[in-house]
Order: sequence, then C-alpha cells, then structure tokens
Amino acid sequence: MRLLRLLALMQSGRQWSGQELGSRLDVTTRTIRNDIERLRILGYEVQASTGPNGGYRLAAGSALPPLLLDDEEAVAVAVGLRAAAAGTITGIEETSLRALAKLEQTMPSRLRHRIDALRTATLSAARHGPTVSPDTLTAIATTIKRQERLRFDYVDHSGQVTLRNVEPHRLVFTGHRWYLVAWDTQRMDWRTFRADRISPRTPTGPRFTPRPPPDPDVVTHTLRGVSSRAWSHPARIRLHAPATVIAALITPSGGVVTALDETTCLLETGGNSLLDLAGYLASLDTEFDVLDPPELRDLLSRLAKRYAAAAGADRDGMNGSDQTINPNAER
Repeated sequence: MRLLRLLALMQSGRQWSGQELGSRLDVTTRTIRNDIERLRILGYEVQASTGPNGGYRLAAGSALPPLLLDDEEAVAVAVGLRAAAAGTITGIEETSLRALAKLEQTMPSRLRHRIDALRTATLSAARHGPTVSPDTLTAIATTIKRQERLRFDYVDHSGQVTLRNVEPHRLVFTGHRWYLVAWDTQRMDWRTFRADRISPRTPTGPRFTPRPPPDPDVVTHTLRGVSSRAWSHPARIRLHAPATVIAALITPSGGVVTALDETTCLLETGGNSLLDLAGYLASLDTEFDVLDPPELRDLLSRLAKRYAAAAGADRDGMNGSDQTINPNAER
C-alpha cells in the first residue's frame, strides 16, 4: 500500500526530495531509498539527482508498466469493481467506476474485449436499499481491530434513537446489508445492529478483552437473527434432501440450512404470509415436514384438499371429451 502511495506522489511530475517523501509517507529517508529501488525493479524509471536541490522524479515521457496481474486476475478484479459499483456502500459506485476505468486502460485489448462481452451479456438484479457510509464501516472495523468499545447512536425500525455502548465483535455482510455483531454492555447480551442505522461517536471507549462469540459461525448467527426479525411468520422445516443440495437452491436471505444427517436438513426460514411461505417451500421441489408453526401445517392441509379436488375435477372433465386445446386462445 505504501508503494502505491509513493507511486501516486511520483506521478505528479514534480521532483521530490527524500525528506519530503518520507514526511508524506511517515517513514525514514532510508525506507524511501529502498522503496525507490523496488519501483525500479518493477520497471518504473525513477531518476535521482544529488546535491541541495536533488531528489527523485519519474523519467519524462516514460510509459508506466502494466499491473502485475495475470489475465484471470485482471478480469476478476474488473468484475469485482463492476459488482461493487452496484453495492451497498455509500459513494462506492463512482469510486469503483473510476478505478475500473483506470484498470481497463492498462489492459491489453484481448482482456478489454472479454470485459466488454461480460458487461454486454449480463444484467444486475442488485437491490437499491439503504447504504452505509465507508467512514462508518471504517470506524467500526477500527474498534474491532483495536478491541475498543464503540459508542454510537442507533435508529431502530420504529425511528427511535438510542445511545449504545458495545464491545464490537465482527462486521457481517449478508449480500444485501451490513450488520455489526456486538456485546451490548447495557443490556448484557449479544445484539445485531444494522450498520446503515449506526452513527459512531468519538472518542471510542476503553479497550476490552474479547468474550467468546454467541456462535462459532458468526455469519449463521447473524442470518438467523436477522431472519427471525424480518419475517412475520418464521418457520422450521425438515427437508428430505442433503444440506448441500438445499444450500445451493436458496440465497443467504432465504433462510439458514443445517444438516441433520446425510439425507435430511433443517431449514429455518419464513415469509410475510403463510401462503407465501407455502409457495416458497413448494418451489424447493422436495419432500418436507413442518416442525413449526402449526398454522402452516393447517394451511398445507387445506391446500392439499383444494388441489386434490381441482386435479380430480380436471381429470373427470376431460375424460371422454373430444375438445382440443387451442394454444393461441386468448388468456
């Protein structure tokens, strides 16, 4: 990272003394000399002059070498930047597009054609919802790394603002939103907070000794907690299929899958209505048992009778009939 910052300064075109560069990068002039040599090894033509007015500059008109990435790495970075442009971090869209434009300028034409083909052939279904400030994520991540308590104003789902004092554990990205998993020192329990509703306060609190997390799998813990609050009708379903098969069918926001044995798994999911939930389970196209809630079992029983009656009436109505189906009939 320091080498990139040094290169950015050198690209201004002016001459820099070793002392100036060291001051900008907060390192010694000896470190600057070593970094200049590393740039030369990478292929950058850096000129050096001695004396009172001496210093370093990039050779005038010299072409910068390409990024030290192979073809697959370069394409992967470009795809990642384009995905980030539709991300959930405030302001990252423009920054990612600028970085992508710079990257594509360094690419040979064969790689630019691959990126163009991918861009033309794909569409994004990214949701447009609340975004979180990069400064907020950085502030939270810093307290996690330093093991410092975090104080912040938090806006709950009803719009109420409360002051929280927590021991931050991890940031979790679910593919849609960012969450902070932390120990709430006032409520003496683990809590999961939406990062876009957090406004950090400064200064941060004292350092703390990390306590064991509520679940070794913090991501699963977060998804389970978020799901239980997000769904009006949470449910626990035993599916007669391996966990690996079901996990491949659902998104992270679709539920939490836990293997029961080699042929069955537990799905913790839910829906805004029991009817929506029934339809979702049918879309998985596998046998299942409803463990909770009992209201879902009642609904499925009624639907089974309704569908069985509809299938029987349809069959009897068509028996002996010489009517044909017009595929072009208006619907």
